[in-house]
Amino acid sequence: MSIEPGADRVTGISSMAMRQVLADLVDEYRQRSSVQVAIESVGGVDASRRIRDGEAFDFVVLASDALRQLADAARIDATSRVDLARSGVAMAVRAGSRAPDVGNEAAVRDAVLRARSIGYSTGPSGAHLVKLFEHWGIAATVAPRILQAPPGIPVATLVARGDVELGFQQLSELIHAAGIDVIGPLPPGIQMVTVFSAAVCTASNRRAAARDLLAFLASPAADATKRRHGMDPATTAA
Repeated sequence: MSIEPGADRVTGISSMAMRQVLADLVDEYRQRSSVQVAIESVGGVDASRRIRDGEAFDFVVLASDALRQLADAARIDATSRVDLARSGVAMAVRAGSRAPDVGNEAAVRDAVLRARSIGYSTGPSGAHLVKLFEHWGIAATVAPRILQAPPGIPVATLVARGDVELGFQQLSELIHAAGIDVIGPLPPGIQMVTVFSAAVCTASNRRAAARDLLAFLASPAADATKRRHGMDPATTAA
């Protein structure tokens, strides 16, 4: 049987939302495999661009919509795609600050209108907030108060140092961040759940090793770690 060149090490790139959960899961994977794994976590837009530009990674982890676009561009092996986790959007304030009432849609809208400054990301959660503000008819009102986190910079960082009063991002990116208090998830009716998925890159020459890793990341053995990071396990994509 032939051995893949460099099969003892696989490399990947992921969005920041999956950074912590992947770091823990890779540590768990190392305990059961001789394969070494190196993952670079960057803003989702940057990750997609780098894969589209042909940068050599063995696998990629991104929001499922972004992976579909990479499949259309023939940059990933669509047959290798697996869904890993589901993540909702949450809200946060600086540690020790008074938390607004956010128990329903009207309360969240009022909190946004009262906030002196609002932060959100360049990722799926940020796009959702833009549409939500437009739906509420307040986009022009709050536009001067919005600070969008640069790619790769967590919204939690802006909240913790006082750059924004109210921050929105995936719960997985807020839950363990220092210097903030997580108020809670967006309530039903305005919540948006993002499915994060993984696939083997067509540029990879370690495809079998990458597939084995992705099978572990999608397996029930990884479920507890995902929940610890504020995510729900997802089923394998069809």
